[in-house]
Amino acid sequence: MSFTESAQDMRDEIVQLRHSLHTTPEIGLQLPRTQEKVLAALDGLPLEIKTGTALSSVTAVLRGGRPGPAVLLRGDMDALPVTEKNDLPYVSRLAGQMHACGHDLHTAMLVGAARLLSARRDELAGDVVFMFQPGEEGHDGAKHMIAEGVLDAAGSRPVAAYGMHVVSSMLPLGLFASRPGPILAAADMFSVTIRGRGGHGSTPHRSLDPIQAGCEMVTALQTMVTRTFDVFDPVVVTVGSFHGGTADNIIPDDARFDATVRTFSKENRTLVKRRLVEVVENIAAAHGMKAEVSFGMGYPVTVNHESEADFLGRTADELFGPGRYFVSPQPVMGSEDFSHVLDAVPGAFVFLGACPPGRDPATAPYNHAPEAVFDDSVLPDGAALYAALAHQRLARG
Repeated sequence: MSFTESAQDMRDEIVQLRHSLHTTPEIGLQLPRTQEKVLAALDGLPLEIKTGTALSSVTAVLRGGRPGPAVLLRGDMDALPVTEKNDLPYVSRLAGQMHACGHDLHTAMLVGAARLLSARRDELAGDVVFMFQPGEEGHDGAKHMIAEGVLDAAGSRPVAAYGMHVVSSMLPLGLFASRPGPILAAADMFSVTIRGRGGHGSTPHRSLDPIQAGCEMVTALQTMVTRTFDVFDPVVVTVGSFHGGTADNIIPDDARFDATVRTFSKENRTLVKRRLVEVVENIAAAHGMKAEVSFGMGYPVTVNHESEADFLGRTADELFGPGRYFVSPQPVMGSEDFSHVLDAVPGAFVFLGACPPGRDPATAPYNHAPEAVFDDSVLPDGAALYAALAHQRLARG
């Protein structure tokens, strides 16, 4: 029986697990209920299981029937601080917490892959590491798991690692998409505080208005991006919050804005920081003020290794037939902490369309939206692809 047929046979079980996870989402690095459900779902399988110390992770190792290298499969488990706005029988029961990014599907698919591969343990020429990861949503869970040894869980560093992500829009239902090279952006944060001199709104010439200077900075940063960086190696700067003042007729002493910057190359990631500081400080100086800039480093660029991305595409074609795998012409501006894994191990990351039938992927609510919906029908195929990637990659040695 093929992986796809076996996965369809367990469809009800992994759908039930996904629904159970969806009703009780957890946020961050500590996911005790989620961890408990994963451990229960893995119970009885021939796995060596270890849980995390600094986070509620689960690392499970399947020893193959024959000697060989190791392959890692990753599924993230955490939810988002979002209140769900859907009418589903398995809607989140917790206000302000929702699996709005589909990590409940990733977890269920990885459990499915563990079951599929356990049933074929004797065929495996090596070991499989199942990485059930908390804290992808801004908590750097992958980095924590690497620090706790997930990459060495099998006794040797994996020769390949694969991750998957469902999308509630963007792709038609059931379509897999990936590409060699950069597939997701680096995402860093910066904050700017403008130090001015407050005063009365009737006499602005007696003050140093930080709001006016800050507005000028926000506009200038957009111009800086288009006049400094090649559009074919894009940079995106988004100012998400701007705060200053207490009343309509008071010029404040200070103003502050916070922003994110996204890049696809190490060179631009370095250069944009320098140019941001230059723009902000020089505009402040031109108005007789000072600006303080602080940076927070987020996730690096997620880069698919060319040979592994090609292998992933061939495996998907063999498994599902032509037309189900699509080579994306461009990367996505989102970010992923699976980037840390791919910095250490060759591998690839793939998207899977989970937009429900009857919805237009171009207009359906995207991941992180309170109205985002992911169709259960993709669960068996996601599990089958995870399993096939490990099985076939180990066969290559």
